This record gives sequence, C-alpha cells and structure tokens, in this order.
Amino acid sequence: MDAHITLQVDGQPRPLAVDTRTTLLDALRDRLGVTSPKKGCDHGQCGACTVLLDGRRANSCLALAVAHDGAEIVTAEGLAGDDTLHPVQQAFLAEDAFQCGYCTPGQICSAVGVIEEAAAGQPSTATALDEDGAVALTDEEIRERMSGNLCRCGAYVNILAAVRRAAAFEHRRGAEQQQPDAELAGSPTADAMTAHPEDRP
Repeated sequence: MDAHITLQVDGQPRPLAVDTRTTLLDALRDRLGVTSPKKGCDHGQCGACTVLLDGRRANSCLALAVAHDGAEIVTAEGLAGDDTLHPVQQAFLAEDAFQCGYCTPGQICSAVGVIEEAAAGQPSTATALDEDGAVALTDEEIRERMSGNLCRCGAYVNILAAVRRAAAFEHRRGAEQQQPDAELAGSPTADAMTAHPEDRP
C-alpha cells in the first residue's frame, strides 16, 4: 500500500509516494536521489545513515517515511550555505577526520547534533555539569555522544579533534553574540541603550 507524503529535505519540499513499509533512508536514497546518508548496517547500529530529523539526530534506517510526513530533514549535504561550509564540515576538513569517507556524512550530522544537545544542556551518561548547569564537551563527553557512529577506517582520533574544534568555534561565536560591541562597551551611548526608557537622559 502506497502513501503520499511530503518530506522537507535540505530546505526543499519533496513530495513522493512510498510503500508504508519504506524506511526514511530508502525513501531519501532510492526515491529522492539524496545519497548523502549512507546505508551501512541497516539496523541502527553504525550511524552511517544519521540525519537531523526535525532538529535532532536520528538513524534514518530505523524510521518509517510515512511516520514523518512534513518533517524537516537535514543531511550533511544540506548543512552548507551557498558558498560556505558548515563549521563542523570545515572542522572535519581541517582535522582530516575521514579516510574512505563512507561514514563521514553521518559523523558530521551526528557532530552537529552533539554540539546542539550540549548547548541545550542535555546530559549524557558521561556528563559532569558545570556550575551553571552547562554541559562541557570534554573528550570523554564527545566520545560518549559520538559512540553511535562507527568508523571502520579507525579515524576516531581525528573525528574527536574535529568535533572539539567545531564545538570550540560554536562556543566562541555564541560568546561573541552575547557581548556588546567593543566600541560601544562602557560608553554613555551603550549605558543609555541598556537603561530603562524612563531612566534615559
């Protein structure tokens, strides 16, 4: 029995008819030609098929396509902007965090999910919370969170370095966005901007 669904794949609506038993991975690869997620074990054990499903990382081989009609799906291919790679993609290149490349799209999507989960304060079994309740992405924490993504080439050391580099970049970028403009900081203009309207001179 076929069902008509629409998947939002990498920002584009993709209508299709699928058998109700079709996995999200098979719908992406075989029906829509989106080959970034890879078929490895097909049992949810290797992580090669990882995508971001409605903002959270998921093994697409374990999800039925019909259960995600209208869902937002982002693959490693859709992370990049028009002319700029995503920071995680840049970090994987900088740290040479791949060999054959088969698992890399899943590793990258999972790494994006890991960084966002930590930023949201979601703990893992290895988590030691900071005083402010934030999750510090230590090497142990990264290893635990990325443990569902296997690399048969054994590039784990470089993958760890890449996730660490991307996490540090995102942390710096977040801190910069929270800081006032350096030229305005401490100036009467900045003080007036932060004051309540009734208290401004």
